[in-house]
Amino acid sequence: MVYLFHLNCTVVKYLFLFAFSYATQAAAQGHSHALGRALRFPDVPGFVTLTTDLHQHTVFSDGSVWPDIRVMEALMDGLDAISLTEHLEYQPHKADLPHPDRNRSYQLALAEAKDHRLLIVNGSEITRRMPPGHCNAIFLSDANQLLIGDSLEVFRKAKEQGAFVFWNHPHWTAQRRDGVATLTPFHRLLIREGLLHGIEVVNEHTYSEEALQLALDHNLTIMGTSDIHRLIDWEFDVPKGGHRPITLVFANERTEASLKEALIERRTVVFFKNMLIGRSRELLPLLQQCITVVKAQYPARADVLAVTLENKSSVELVLRNESSFRFHTDGDLLILPPGATRTVEVKTLTRLSSLELRFRVLSAVEAPRQHPLLVLPVTPAK
Repeated sequence: MVYLFHLNCTVVKYLFLFAFSYATQAAAQGHSHALGRALRFPDVPGFVTLTTDLHQHTVFSDGSVWPDIRVMEALMDGLDAISLTEHLEYQPHKADLPHPDRNRSYQLALAEAKDHRLLIVNGSEITRRMPPGHCNAIFLSDANQLLIGDSLEVFRKAKEQGAFVFWNHPHWTAQRRDGVATLTPFHRLLIREGLLHGIEVVNEHTYSEEALQLALDHNLTIMGTSDIHRLIDWEFDVPKGGHRPITLVFANERTEASLKEALIERRTVVFFKNMLIGRSRELLPLLQQCITVVKAQYPARADVLAVTLENKSSVELVLRNESSFRFHTDGDLLILPPGATRTVEVKTLTRLSSLELRFRVLSAVEAPRQHPLLVLPVTPAK
């Protein structure tokens, strides 16, 4: 019976992989994406760009899948790090899946990822009524130590383990009927005591401008997560070109320690529904690496400069021309698909040895309703 059980698990795993492979191939036929399914972003000067999803669930709390499925999904999405943050207090499957160890989901994911470069971070979701609501504590050494009743003491226990803690879905209408993320006196206390380090501005399908402003006002790390309970492909329509929300983390190296340090130092940008969200300190260096000038050349008999731009990221970049130049074959709005190149003809009026193209990046947000200005130096070939 044990042999048959393991055999069936193996069959299910391979069927799962086959199904995802088929879905990905089908998507490729109906959706052009030069970078494929994997979520890819370039490194920035001085840092390695890590793609992460640090808020996920499995059957070990209220999710629908075994932990190894989360690992396989992450590998297909090309992620660098994940955390399976099971609810500590909310265990709806406990009659079918009793487990005394709150680290078990992490241990199973760690075993599944042992032959891969995917980082598995031990984490749990502190699940309380408002305040404080739901918060993730990650980089835990033992999640069982957080099974205590006092809503303040549980954060202090997380701090003793050196955890990084962020506030989940502060705009969740189940706890905020108006959908407006608002700091309570309890949250202000957590921030003052160094017990709360980040805040989700994006959770699953929702984005909160108010949470982004709170992050900017209170020096909190900007976070975005899938909070996935079912399947990534189903929830975010990946076969048709969708993607899960992720947090890009700019780390010194590809290690768990560097990931934690970068989160504490707030070096993050969120990728959500084809939009980049972050502080200008992190956002602009990323955009400067995402868009590169591949070639710039004047034709033999015209003073119209052909500039070829390349998008090295998984975001479709929407650019509005704010330079002093007009375009010859385009209006002031340019769209650069993921992984694609595009040539724009610039009317410089006379042949220049150097110039700057200035774009407002409409698919990026550096503060509520504020889009960053990107300056691209261009040196025409002689």
